[in-house]
Amino acid sequence: MIMTSMRETLLRLAPGTELRDGLERIKRGHTGALIVLGDGPDVTPICDGGIEFDVPFSPTLLRELSKMDGAVLLSEDGTRITRANVQLVPSPTFPTSETGTRHRAAERTALHTGTPVVSVSASMNIVTVYAAGKRHVIEEPGVMMTRARQAIATVEQYRSRVDKANQRLAVAEMNRYAAVEDVLHLLQRQLLLQRAARDVDDQIIELGTDARQLRLQLSELRGTIDDDIEMLVCDYIVTDGVPHAELIDGALRDLENLPDSDLLTSAALARLLGLPATEENLVESVTPRGYRVLSRIPRVQKFLIDHIVEEFGDLDAIRAAEPEQLAVAEHVSPLWARHITEGLRRLS
Repeated sequence: MIMTSMRETLLRLAPGTELRDGLERIKRGHTGALIVLGDGPDVTPICDGGIEFDVPFSPTLLRELSKMDGAVLLSEDGTRITRANVQLVPSPTFPTSETGTRHRAAERTALHTGTPVVSVSASMNIVTVYAAGKRHVIEEPGVMMTRARQAIATVEQYRSRVDKANQRLAVAEMNRYAAVEDVLHLLQRQLLLQRAARDVDDQIIELGTDARQLRLQLSELRGTIDDDIEMLVCDYIVTDGVPHAELIDGALRDLENLPDSDLLTSAALARLLGLPATEENLVESVTPRGYRVLSRIPRVQKFLIDHIVEEFGDLDAIRAAEPEQLAVAEHVSPLWARHITEGLRRLS
């Protein structure tokens, strides 16, 4: 059984889609509906009775067929309506907290088959989606838009704090007085921005075409935050030599899974990087390997940075090297060496 995620389902139901148009017509008619978003082999055995046919999907036809008491089945790709007035008979062993007959059938069908099911309440005029073991109520676009704009404002605040913390650490690195607390301060704000942007992204999915401007704004605010976090981890995670890919990937996964409560604790972040985790050690000086600084030089790729770090060890040694010395590193040609030297000089 292949289970469709809630995110994928909400994309299919977003404003601007034909399926959402059909749901809005059903809501306006106050008739209610039960719609199964797939007719695969897991769905067929629990279908009893109804009318079998195979016609192109249209919002108006979905509205008319939903006037009957039974469920409407769509094809897997949603382009055709395959059955109507179907009684769904999922196993009663699947738990449900719903009380209405239509909603109980919808939740159990989604759990039984792994196929998303949409239930439209005739009395409450509410659209409820069941997918991937989750229940989600679709709100009015106006309400979602207001909430999304408020969330975007929060992301803007996080972006501003990240930029300030990033500038603070960059200055400290170039002047050789960076401390553990500077690193953790930036990492904490980067993770807050990353999580806030991800939450907004999940919200505006439901807005579909209505969220075009919000989506562009979010993309600008998010920037390269995922890469920025990776470069920070590469710079400061405690290990000998160049940090290998498995170590970096493991640290990034641990940071992603870190509970929100621990995210605000410097000790928790420090432990994941192997840095001193006690309060008195936060002022201990640290030297970056050079990933963040070198990544700010145009066209310098990570594989090239790996070879430079492997050859010189840290940022101080890299900055002190002449172009001829940089060219000793593997894959660093004299042309690249001059480009990197000039870039470091500009950043200084």
